[in-house]
Amino acid sequence: MRALLLAGGKGTRLLPHTAKIPKPLLPLGELPIIEIVLRQLASCGFDRVTLLLNHLHHLFAGVLGDGQKYGLDIDYVVEDAVLGTAGSIALVQDLPDDFIVMNGDLLTTLDYRNLFMSHCESENIGSIATNRRVHKVDFGVVESNNKKELVAFKEKPELAYNVSMGVNVLNRKCLKFIQSGVYLDMPDLMTNMNDAGLMVRVFEQDCYWQDIGRPDDYEKAALDFEADPNMFLNLYS
Repeated sequence: MRALLLAGGKGTRLLPHTAKIPKPLLPLGELPIIEIVLRQLASCGFDRVTLLLNHLHHLFAGVLGDGQKYGLDIDYVVEDAVLGTAGSIALVQDLPDDFIVMNGDLLTTLDYRNLFMSHCESENIGSIATNRRVHKVDFGVVESNNKKELVAFKEKPELAYNVSMGVNVLNRKCLKFIQSGVYLDMPDLMTNMNDAGLMVRVFEQDCYWQDIGRPDDYEKAALDFEADPNMFLNLYS
């Protein structure tokens, strides 16, 4: 099984942490974030990983090597220009029929094997892993109609919604929607394929997920990992 890890961003929201270190190489405990992801992928049956790089790309090979220490075959693709979270897929050679594309800078207990097999069995062209979030509103929410008449008054309601985890599975037919050298983000790719009548589905799993985009996100991920590393490293044992 093949996975593509998106690791080319500049991580500007995490400055100054990312001034000299790419975000996926920042440590959680004693391990770089991306090494945790690689160990998880290897433990659930993935054998080849391609890193899509741009910013400070030369640092990755020195840390990760060819992947043998993780039981993986790792190769590297460097973007000459930023192509977005989907546009860079066109640079990858020898893609299999189905493959995972995911951010290389997140902490999760998502079952990658289950996600991948579910995608393949359903014959989707795209599958989007989502995480359910609940947001408590600290105010009374008033709903009205177009006549300004009261419809409902909800005191401090909780709003639930699904968010993309930055982990997706694609069929290689998606390449028809990606122009070589043209910027394209994953939401646009998934939307374009869905609008064309192709099957794009959501994969929901109750699991831990922490995006690492801002300093407080990074701090939370670091604390959670250090509190229980086995929660993340022994997912599939």
